[in-house]
Amino acid sequence: MIDSGDVVKLYRQHVNSGMARLAGLVGMATETRASGSLVYDENDRAYLDCGGYGVFIAGHCHPTIVSAVRAQLERHPLGTRSMLSRELASAASTLAAVAPGELRYVCFANSGAEASEIGVKIARLNGKSTLISMHGGFHGKTLGALSISGRPRYRIPFEPLLPGVEHVAFGSAELVDAAVARHGDACCVIVEPVQGEAGVIIPPHGYLRDVQAICRRHGAMLMLDEIQTGLGRLGTWWGADREGITPDVMLVGKGLSGGCVPVAAAVVTPRAFEALNRDPLLHTSTFAGSPLATSAARAAIEVIRDEDLVGRAESIGARLLGSIRTIIQESCPDLVVGVRGMGLLIGIEFAADHIAGDFILELIQLRIVVSTSLNAPRVVRFTPPAVLSEKEIDWLLGAIREAAVTIRSRHAPASRTGIERFRHSMLCVHNGRPA
Repeated sequence: MIDSGDVVKLYRQHVNSGMARLAGLVGMATETRASGSLVYDENDRAYLDCGGYGVFIAGHCHPTIVSAVRAQLERHPLGTRSMLSRELASAASTLAAVAPGELRYVCFANSGAEASEIGVKIARLNGKSTLISMHGGFHGKTLGALSISGRPRYRIPFEPLLPGVEHVAFGSAELVDAAVARHGDACCVIVEPVQGEAGVIIPPHGYLRDVQAICRRHGAMLMLDEIQTGLGRLGTWWGADREGITPDVMLVGKGLSGGCVPVAAAVVTPRAFEALNRDPLLHTSTFAGSPLATSAARAAIEVIRDEDLVGRAESIGARLLGSIRTIIQESCPDLVVGVRGMGLLIGIEFAADHIAGDFILELIQLRIVVSTSLNAPRVVRFTPPAVLSEKEIDWLLGAIREAAVTIRSRHAPASRTGIERFRHSMLCVHNGRPA
């Protein structure tokens, strides 16, 4: 086993020297094991995982999911692709059973970005030459997924990307209507129920329903990216459920893995899937839909259902959101623009990127893991599992209060100290801009 002291060196030599430099400067720990809501470092210190970018709705190493994966690993982890797969069929049926409306066909993938690629291909197969997506949206970093994502910083270095992509402001049905009207039935609208990487941006109520009506009126296709918001994260099975809509394509990922095996999917209506039913070789993948991954997906859905993790996400999320708002108001209101969330997707927007980064570093010192927001660096994102215990909730809220008090004292009107300037410069490096 590699000694923890060698990890940064090996990152520098073989993984990414920039990441190694950042890790060395901020003293980034090495994670070695995990269980439930906890992840452990090389010294076996426990951290409360409220990050993971939305993956761990069922926590780490859930025994039911691990048992299903272990049995499949020992029996038949990968298929030849020359025969049918019992595990794939079962997982597809299980996912379709909890999906909204007429979403029936499941095309498995290895990652959320790959699921986005499948969605784009299905749109093209249905004659949708224009893709309308949202500013601030995030759908992955492969070329097709990046084309429909909404932050220029990640798109510009790889241009030219896919042609025929138009971005409009998130949350405005009027702007969607105007864009769709220009292209009619030759377009597909791609939208998230809540924008995660944009900093937990919640649209006005009725927005999704209005967007669906616009698409139906013009004969356009609607693709809903539920990779982060689905499977209970928002306190409902799907973001679509909050407004009772059914898209033509729904992208699923993150929580579908059960926190064990990478897996994602596009779930599609029969009409939108028709071209792939006619020619199943138009989209294939050696590893997507493997017996190992689909056994994890089926078990994950069953755990979310049987343990009512959707209901727990709703109740715990409401409690956390209210408590965090109170803590921020009492501790550092002048440093925070707002606290917002839905279910167990909660964001704190700070007045500046470096303050958000400083808050994250303080939480790490208190052994709380959170997520940054790729398209909004000043927003600290909390995506804890729905299996949090009372003790862990108290731990999280106490740490947020302590970190908030600390950064309030540090970011008072007086100028920053040398160590604070150092922290600021490191956070700028992390966010890809000059210090």
